[in-house]
Amino acid sequence: MDIAALSVSLNQSALSQAVGIKVLSMANKQAEQQGQGIVQLINTSLNPNVGQNLDIRV
Repeated sequence: MDIAALSVSLNQSALSQAVGIKVLSMANKQAEQQGQGIVQLINTSLNPNVGQNLDIRV
């Protein structure tokens, strides 16, 4: 078994895993920012009284 090839293979897999974790972290931060933006958009509704009352007649 070639020790150098094994070392290179292990380093490549470790790098690949580290890159994958970093990409997932970036996607998570972006999703969190988008969620906060949606919450702010909902909170700054054009008419804050919409949905306050429900009139039902039978």
